[in-house]
Amino acid sequence: MAKSSSKSAAAAATAKGGAPRINIGIGDKDRAAIAQGLSRLLADTYTLYLTTHNFHWNVTGPMFNSLHAMFMAQYTELWNAVDPVAERIRSLGHAAPGSYAEFGKLTSLADAPVKPPHALEMVRILVEGHEAVARTARALFPLADKAGDEPTADLLTQRLTVHEQTAWMLRSLLED
Repeated sequence: MAKSSSKSAAAAATAKGGAPRINIGIGDKDRAAIAQGLSRLLADTYTLYLTTHNFHWNVTGPMFNSLHAMFMAQYTELWNAVDPVAERIRSLGHAAPGSYAEFGKLTSLADAPVKPPHALEMVRILVEGHEAVARTARALFPLADKAGDEPTADLLTQRLTVHEQTAWMLRSLLED
């Protein structure tokens, strides 16, 4: 009986025009709140991507070769991370932010400095950026857990692993 009820509800939604109502086992309010949190994660990730790419282009000094290559690996990883985050937002039925204006409102990170800093200051800024993105991801965990949103929890776990490890590796460059 539940099957036929689900079919008739989907048919009614489709009959009214458009796609059926989203029914993935996560309520509308939880989906909206999770999508908003993922939008902040997307904005933080994209902002950190831009900063890291900027530093890749502008790094100078005796550590140039190693930092240039390290920053390239990091910005490539960040670039590859934005799509899964945006697609999870879409899977929850919400539009993913995609403009500099939206990212600027949503991000917790400062923009890259206008004048490129010295190499080790770049490293410090990136440590702080990765830690900030980790905090953004971690803050969303309780909501994803409460809603039973395992795909979002899995995505957050993956992002936390990357950001915490990258912050550790960068921080190691700053130790005496």
